[in-house]
Amino acid sequence: MKRDQARQLAEAIAWVRIAIGVTALVAPTVPLRPWVGRDVAWQAKLLARSLGARDLALGIGLVLALRHDAPVRGWVEGGGVADAGDALATLLSFGKLPKGSRWPVLLSAAGAAASARLVAPAIDEKV
Repeated sequence: MKRDQARQLAEAIAWVRIAIGVTALVAPTVPLRPWVGRDVAWQAKLLARSLGARDLALGIGLVLALRHDAPVRGWVEGGGVADAGDALATLLSFGKLPKGSRWPVLLSAAGAAASARLVAPAIDEKV
């Protein structure tokens, strides 16, 4: 993958992460519902907001690094580790998750982790 492609893909993922983060902070049940179902206790909302803040920080950090031509690889790798953790958490509770959305949630998290793995080596290459 070429540097420009890697940077474009990383930025697109960062903006999705920012959108998820803002949504989780403002309306935590929206991103949480596909993951755990409709019965969301206040504790789950607290957790969703916390995860939203994580995604918001990772996304903004990556976008700012791109804008200021600073190193980006660490932001991409950090996001990939977070996404791999989400995939693992989903797998560990897979049988308890809503049948209609557990696969999309798992594939989304695993796909984001795989994208980070693909993008990271090329993201800061000098042209």
